[in-house]
Amino acid sequence: MNLSRNIILSAEILTAHKLRTFLSILGIVVGVGVVVLMVSAGKGSEKRVLARIRSMGSNLIVVNAGQTSIIAGRQRQMDVVRTLVLADAEAVAKECPSVAQAAAAVGKKVAVRWEDRESNTTKDGMDNSPLVVRTFSIRTGREFDELELLSARRVAILGPTAAANLFDDADPIGRQIRIGKVPFEVIGITRAKGTDANGLDQDDIIIVPLQTAMRRLLNVTYVQTVYAQAKTPDLLDAAEREIAELLRQRHRLSVQKDDFTIQNQATLLAAERETTQSMTLLVASVAAISLLVGGVGILAVMLMAVRERTPEIGLRRALGARRQDIRNQFLIESGLLSGFGGGLGVAVGLALAKSASIFDLWEMVISWPAAIIDCVPIFHFGHP
Repeated sequence: MNLSRNIILSAEILTAHKLRTFLSILGIVVGVGVVVLMVSAGKGSEKRVLARIRSMGSNLIVVNAGQTSIIAGRQRQMDVVRTLVLADAEAVAKECPSVAQAAAAVGKKVAVRWEDRESNTTKDGMDNSPLVVRTFSIRTGREFDELELLSARRVAILGPTAAANLFDDADPIGRQIRIGKVPFEVIGITRAKGTDANGLDQDDIIIVPLQTAMRRLLNVTYVQTVYAQAKTPDLLDAAEREIAELLRQRHRLSVQKDDFTIQNQATLLAAERETTQSMTLLVASVAAISLLVGGVGILAVMLMAVRERTPEIGLRRALGARRQDIRNQFLIESGLLSGFGGGLGVAVGLALAKSASIFDLWEMVISWPAAIIDCVPIFHFGHP
């Protein structure tokens, strides 16, 4: 019997047992669809987390004053340390060969008012260098000029979220806001950056000149953070070592514990990627259980078919059919079940993933290798 006739006969046999065939295909569709959907969700989570880290800056190294730890998923400074100063940032930029530029910053959560509206937001004091290092760009208005930076002028640049909270749709450029009790003129609005790796909104921010923040708002002589940018991605580790050695030397830490914490963006990227990949693998493994159930379902159906059709097999053997012909007949039937169910399951999984992306329910990244691989084990389980 040729292949085409075998396929036609197998299709007729399967359609003769509609309920059993439907339930077998349904198990495969659910199994494959869930695996495709879960892997796409995991890949989407990985992409989102990595994008957040990259949005913090390019080739970025962050030096925080004191020791920090992760509490409730966010990095927090354990105590107030006054040893990190503006001169440290200048020394890092000049004396570390692997560093392209570095700049200091101070920040604090503050109440900001405009007319009768008030909002609690993060106030960051920095000059134009951190705007470049952290990839902030101006959407409307302008950056600080040199005179404003040197003379501690009361001017501010707002993030999109902070601007919306205070002004709604009104144009804030040229208007005066109050940070605490100090009036500031709004001169610019940054482009949207989204959330960072700690889940904080990078657009809910007000940027003022560094000297203004240190003298007029906080009255401090130290800084909280130094942002450094390595010359190339390959020099991130070297730049981190150079910064650590320089700061230990400047702070006279011969045997004492570091009074600063350094975060390397490459290390952070690798750690986050490893975490998200592990979560994706875990979720996909759980979802694969339903795929296994679908495959076992085909195996059970084919074993039942063999038992039910024993007289038919004997008759075909008596009429001259070979063992090979009988085996091929059942293999084609299981192939039709698994192929149709696997293809439909992939289509359902991709459709659900696409719908979740379109309706902004979850960011999805379609994994075609996973979709193809998901169908392969079904054929093995389907062999009687």
